Amino acid sequence: MGFPFDSLRQRPFVIEPLTREDARHVAPIHAATFFQPWSEDDIEAMLRDSRTFGFIAREEGNRKAPPGGFVLARQILDEAEILTIGVAPASQRQGLGYALMDATLRHLHNARAGMLFLEVDELNAAAIALYRRLGFKQVGRRPGYYETAAGRVAALTMRRDLTAGR
Repeated sequence: MGFPFDSLRQRPFVIEPLTREDARHVAPIHAATFFQPWSEDDIEAMLRDSRTFGFIAREEGNRKAPPGGFVLARQILDEAEILTIGVAPASQRQGLGYALMDATLRHLHNARAGMLFLEVDELNAAAIALYRRLGFKQVGRRPGYYETAAGRVAALTMRRDLTAGR
């Protein structure tokens, strides 16, 4: 079961749990948004792990349309990490990244996770702004972590405490 997310700019989306069958639909998004993309098999293999979960943004009422984005995460004990998140170029700047992260945070709250980590390309200002808006704080930096078309760039390690207010 998903929940609706109306984009004010374009078409409405619904956020639903990501399944292994969705790997073929989200691999092209990963390829369009990352220099070293994960294959359908890579994503499907991660989803076989019971500790891994994710969400997909689908156009409401049109399951045949390509998804707008997805997030893949893993929880081990009380710690979780975002493995990857991608929004299709045609669906960017519509709030889907926020909606996918919000679904992940809600899931982790219900699963009683204590903290969530992620790594982000230090040059990805839009993603960094989103994560800061969601309460993430930088806790580290990994020089040369990501390979890009322009060469190797650092990753910022960010963390959000999920236990506040419990």
